[in-house]
Parts: sequence; structure tokens; C-alpha cells
Amino acid sequence: MATEASNLRPTVANGNREPIKLHISKSTHRAPRLLIIGAGARGNAYARAVSESTNACVYAVADPIQQKREALGRKYIWRHEDPVKGQIFCDWREFLEYERLRRQRRNEGDSVGPGVDGVFICTLDEMHAEIITGLAPLNLHMMSEKPLATTLKDCLDIYKSLQAPQDESPRALFSIGHVLHYSPHNMLLRKLLLDDRVIGEILSIEHTEPVGWWHFSHSYVRGNWRKESTTAPSLLTKSCHDIDFLLWLLCSPLPGSETPRHLPTHIGSMGSLKYFKRSRKPGLAGDATNCVSCPAEKECIYSAKKIYEEKFLKSGNAGWPVHIVDPEIEDLVGTKGMQWAIERLRSRLAEDYDTRTLKEHVESRPWFGRCVYESDNDVCDDQIVTMSWDDDPLPRGQHLSMGARLKGRGAKTAVFHMIAQTEKQCERRGRVYGSRGEIEYDSKMIRVYNFATSKAEVHYPHQPGGGHGGGDDGLTRHFINAIEAVEQEATPIKEAQLRHIGCTLEDVIRSHAMVFAAEEARRTKMVIDWADWWHENVDSQLDSDRRAQASDFLQDAVTMSSVFSHQISNVVQAGYMTEDSLIANHRVGDEILASDGALVVKDVRDVESTEDEEKAWLDSANGNASFPLTPATRRSLSTTTSPLPSPPHHGRQRLLLIVRRQSRNDHGSTLV
Repeated sequence: MATEASNLRPTVANGNREPIKLHISKSTHRAPRLLIIGAGARGNAYARAVSESTNACVYAVADPIQQKREALGRKYIWRHEDPVKGQIFCDWREFLEYERLRRQRRNEGDSVGPGVDGVFICTLDEMHAEIITGLAPLNLHMMSEKPLATTLKDCLDIYKSLQAPQDESPRALFSIGHVLHYSPHNMLLRKLLLDDRVIGEILSIEHTEPVGWWHFSHSYVRGNWRKESTTAPSLLTKSCHDIDFLLWLLCSPLPGSETPRHLPTHIGSMGSLKYFKRSRKPGLAGDATNCVSCPAEKECIYSAKKIYEEKFLKSGNAGWPVHIVDPEIEDLVGTKGMQWAIERLRSRLAEDYDTRTLKEHVESRPWFGRCVYESDNDVCDDQIVTMSWDDDPLPRGQHLSMGARLKGRGAKTAVFHMIAQTEKQCERRGRVYGSRGEIEYDSKMIRVYNFATSKAEVHYPHQPGGGHGGGDDGLTRHFINAIEAVEQEATPIKEAQLRHIGCTLEDVIRSHAMVFAAEEARRTKMVIDWADWWHENVDSQLDSDRRAQASDFLQDAVTMSSVFSHQISNVVQAGYMTEDSLIANHRVGDEILASDGALVVKDVRDVESTEDEEKAWLDSANGNASFPLTPATRRSLSTTTSPLPSPPHHGRQRLLLIVRRQSRNDHGSTLV
């Protein structure tokens, strides 16, 4: 994904630890108002970032758990006051109903409360698709926590729901919680690699996400993300932004360039659940399924009592991960004391299930006191993904040498490793191998070694605090800056999307699709051809939808054909767009002069046929108001208004529906 905005390019930090400079808007306009949907850990993280790092304000919250929504509201919204109407909702549906009514009353001239400009969606992953598609008609700016959705189908449904009608500009901004784009460390790393080219051409990269030994047990063995069937593979729920990070470094064009992305050719993956399973259970534990009553508890490093009570709560940390076990424990420490909080925690950890418990109940919630060897988890705790690129030079032209045409587009390899049993917790590390040097990085340092000078330079990017090395605040800041640019400076949405957010919805879909392809490679033990996989799983789905729309369009044209009473005497030209070229073609709204008045292009659709089938269709259609085009040719056709036959659907072609401007049917209704 490309991040081409100049304000995303940090000042290089040297050995003196010069801080990276980040852009913070100083607008004097009204502060953007934000709704937080989901008042859990991520909702609170973004609420904090909005409040501390931007000019915006958190205006409303929606969450089904009363204690959570009220706690976030007291901390970031109404504070010591009472919430007013429009600031607190039980869920996103209640907000949707409220907002529709608010807009209706406003349009009728009533005095209504203020609305929100944007939404942070921080619910469980499997809820994202329903919420985003449900809110899409409101045209609010959205930021969704990663992953976008838990299935490829849901990702494509989101994509379709957010698309503007043909030939219209986007109606709202969209951002995704790929916070790795926005940390000062990673912004500097990308600048060194792509802007400064300090190691020449990138040839290979090794990137590791060390999840952390106890962190994995908390979230992916005992917690919400432990089962593929109820959430998604751990590669998606934990590491989708690592795959995205690699594409951001290796696929994106050079900053400021409009060259096409250099996409991988093949993807492979290996991984499994290696440790957190019954076969690894210590013999001393016997039949115990819960840490509180387990005879091996004192010797077990994964003891829930050791992790939540001793490691965190008794050390004075009642926040994450303790408040995930019970959101009220943090308040209990302050209101009733530590002993009350400990007893409450122990009672939660003692909760368990057995063979008589309904499977639906077991899967409906986390079990933080459960033995890590007796849980119902099945997601990978160790996985490797490999991606390879072939040489993909730019087309011949402009007298470029082959070296220039291959700049940033040469063959290369990426290896990603997600591993649970690590000392470090989510502190990524890796190496990048280039034609002129090598880069080694972790979450705090970037070391650049130059082959020619045999010297190394070490950079220590500024660590601004907040989650993900400053990435939470950075993402939030750039999302708010984009909203301000659109709402206060009249910047076109497409321009603000690229300048401030730095990636598009198409980029988000591509990186998520890469994760689904990698998972297929792991399950089938096969290497995936990326172009073939994309065509079969993404393009074909979108083409199917377009064909269905074209069919509906033709039915409408048949119904409407009776209103055409005059033959179009002029020759109409149209074209077909391929990946290689764009032939000039009419767009919706274009006027076409005819001998008896102005006509207008009402609709444009892509369908499919072969040339032979197209010729037969043209003959049978006798030049109707809708007509097709073959991929390789431009055609000039005279159109009449006889009824339309059903089109063939075997090759790509373009249809135009042309109607008379302000033409009226016998009932007097305007068609255009």
C-alpha cells in the first residue's frame, strides 16, 4: 500500500535520537465529531488517541455492555456531566435508527442535535461486515479495526457497499486499523528503503511477529480469537497487518509515482497448532481443566492465577489484560480495594465447563481460567508465509533502460513468521537484504549496513508512546486530518484519502485477500499462483455481480424501449477498456446530438460475450438502444428502439443505454 503524502515522510532520526516530526492539524474550524462503536480495548485506545493527538472529539459511543459504554463515555465524552441525547447507544443499530430520524427531521426544518462526522468500528471482527454495510448509506467517514472482516465474501460485500455509483466520486473516506503504516519507526524504515534506497534494490526480507508466550495464551487459546469457526485463522486476526506491512514495503510504487503496483506471483504457507493442545499437557495436571483447581498450577508457567493475579493485578495493573477478564475489576480496585478485586478475579478464573455444557455456550465467550492444554482452541501458534515476485519491468517507452524499467520492480522474496512462544510481545523484528546493503530492525532500532563502505549507521526513531509504537495515534491523526481536509477545506475525498490516509479500500481488499490466499496454501499444502487465485476468487465474484446488474439493466431497457419514438440519425462511437488501453468511451450523462434533439447516456454496464455471439446478438437486436463492443475493436453503430434480446454472457463487452433528455412516456413521468 502506498503512503505518498509528504506529511507521512518523517525526518530521519540519527544516532542522536532526533525525534521524527509528525504533522498535527492546527485547524480553527469546528472539531470533527466521532462515534466509537465498541467500547473494549481497541475502542478505548482510539478514543484516547482522538482525545490526546488530534483536534477532534469523541462525541458518542455504542456498546451493548452498559458498564463499558458508560466507562468510555465518562472518560472521553461527557466526563462529569450527564450524556445528552445522541451520545450513548446500546448498539450500532440504535445509532442508525437515531441518525436516520435526525436527518429526516433536519430535512423537514426541525431543530436537531449535531451529528457525527466519522465512525471508529472497534467491535468483534465477525461483526465488522454487518456494521459497515449497514452504515454505508449514511456516507460517514469510517475507520474499521483490523481485520476488515473474517471472510473474503464479507470483505467483498464491504467493498461493494462502499462503492459510489458509476462515474461518481467517492462519498466518504475509509481507513483500516493497519497501524504499522503510521508508527515513526516504520515510516522511517519505508523512507530509507523506498525514498533513499539506502540498500539499493530490495532482494529479500525476513519479518517476524513474536506474539509473546502468555499473550498468545490470553487471546488465542483462552480468548475470543481461539477458534477458526467462530472468528478466523490467527494469520488474519493477529497478523493481517504484518502481511499488509510487507505489501506496503514491497508492492507499493515509489512515493509520488503513478507506476502500477508490483504484485507477487506466488504465495505459500506452512503452519499448525504445535503446542497448546492436550498431547502437551503435563502428567501432574491429571484430569484438571481449570487452573484454580489444578494440582500442577504452581509449576505451570501458563497458570491463569500467575498471569492475571500475580503478574498484573498484584503489581498494580488492573488494566489490560485483567480488565478483559472482568471489566469491573479496574473500578473495584479504586472503590473497594485490592482484596475485593482479587476475589472478583479469582471467581472469574474459576468459571469452567465440562462435557455436559452446550457447545454453543462454550464457544460464545472466553474462558480465562481454562487449562491451555484443555481449551477448544484450534488456530495456528506457529506459521510461515512466503511470497515471491518475478521481474516485472515497466513497458518499453520513454527511452528507459531495462535497469530503469526494473527499478523497484525486480524479483524478490518475502518470508513472514508468526510465532507464539517468544519473550518479546508484538515487537516486530526483521532483516531486509538489498543489492548495496542490508537493514536489520526491531521495534526500536534500524541498523543500515553499507556493502561499499563496510560501515553501519544506526537510527533510533522517536518512540511517542501509545499502542504499536505510536501507530495508534499516527493512524488516528491521519484519519482526522483527512476528515478535516474534506469537511473544512473542500479537498476531494479521493485526494484526501491518498494524501492523509495513504491507502485505498482497494489496497485493503488486496492485502486481506493475500491472507486468505496464504491460508488456502497452508490448508492445501500447495503454492498459490496469485494472478490465477485473484481472478478466480475476486475478479470472478465482482464480474458475476456486474453481469447480474447488466441483466437487470437490460430488463429495464426492454421495459423502457417503448418510449423511444425517434430513430437516432447520427453515428454513435463507443469503446472497450482493457488492462492495456483505454479507448475513449461514453460516460453516464454524456449528451449525443441527434437530428431531432439531444440524447443522453443513461447507463453503462459491462457484460460478457464472444465475438460470434455478439454478432448474432447485434443482428437480432437490429441496432438497439443498448449495444455491445468487443475487446479489440471500436465500433460505430446506428441505434434504433426495437425490443432488446437477452445478451450473451461469455466475453467482456460494454453496453450503453441512450435515452432522450427529458423525454416523457405516455404517463408523463420523466425518465432522465
